[in-house]
Amino acid sequence: MYSIQEPAPHALPAPGAPRLLDRVRERIRYLHYSLRTEEAYVHWIRAYVRFHDRRHPRTLGGPDVGRFLNALVNERKVSASTHKQALCALLFLYREVLGEDLPWMTQIERPAIRKRIPSVLTVDEVRRALDLMQGEPALICRLLYGTGMRLMEAMRLRVKDVDFARRVIVVRDGKGGKDRVTMLPQSLLAEMRQQCARSRAFWEQDRALNRPGVEMPNALARKYPNGGSSWSWHWVFAADHCSRDPRSGVIRRHHMHEQAVQRQLKRALLAAGVDRIASVHTLRHSFATHLLQGGTDIRTVQELLGHADVSTTMIYTHVLRIAAGTVASPLDRMPAAA
Repeated sequence: MYSIQEPAPHALPAPGAPRLLDRVRERIRYLHYSLRTEEAYVHWIRAYVRFHDRRHPRTLGGPDVGRFLNALVNERKVSASTHKQALCALLFLYREVLGEDLPWMTQIERPAIRKRIPSVLTVDEVRRALDLMQGEPALICRLLYGTGMRLMEAMRLRVKDVDFARRVIVVRDGKGGKDRVTMLPQSLLAEMRQQCARSRAFWEQDRALNRPGVEMPNALARKYPNGGSSWSWHWVFAADHCSRDPRSGVIRRHHMHEQAVQRQLKRALLAAGVDRIASVHTLRHSFATHLLQGGTDIRTVQELLGHADVSTTMIYTHVLRIAAGTVASPLDRMPAAA
């Protein structure tokens, strides 16, 4: 891995001084950012330094940031959201790691992120695709369509957050760090119980071999030293093998890898003859659209999805309003030729 030393602008690095990217990781973890955010920020900061011939960021400024971002847009043709992510990474570097908050940071132009109409499958298309899936990926996709959860929210589901008695699922630390509650579909009760039984077999195996417990969020590992080894904190969709924790280096059991679900759904959509671009996240869009189509109140859908603003949920009504045929095309009203 390429690393950048953190010296003064024109001085040799002090012996044993922490590397810049290590400082970035340390600050990100202190602020409890996700592993994916850490990986993305480190990627863009490394790319920024390499773009400027490995000069230290302290010797660079606003025009240099602008040149890097312009190259991303004009040469690599990145999207507005990718441009925004790269900019956020650089602002994090200067403000949170280097301790600088200079006027040019507020003057960098940000591209407008256009709102896109979400891709939505019909009920029949969802059924055909799900019928062609097998094993845990099939259950996870049914859970996503039946609850509106995001893929990683389902992958990180803990046993304690599945309430079979009340038929609800508590989604912890969703987008924006928020918790919410969604339904546990009646049709998935038996399969979810079986899945928990499979996961318990892995948990019992780990306890018998005295393996480290599962990863605990934030500082809970210190607050509850034995929490990671308890059944209630175990993954519902546990991996069938142990692997090294990318942050701590501890070999422990993680949840299933999301790519297994993504790949099987992609193959199922192709085999089902679905001729539109769709992904695992499309199941969440379809969940919201089909609820509204069935008459569910938009505020309820907003809560189930965890949207902070109802205007975000309103995007699904645009599809429904036209698809429902409430607005007739002038071509259809044109009288037939005599």
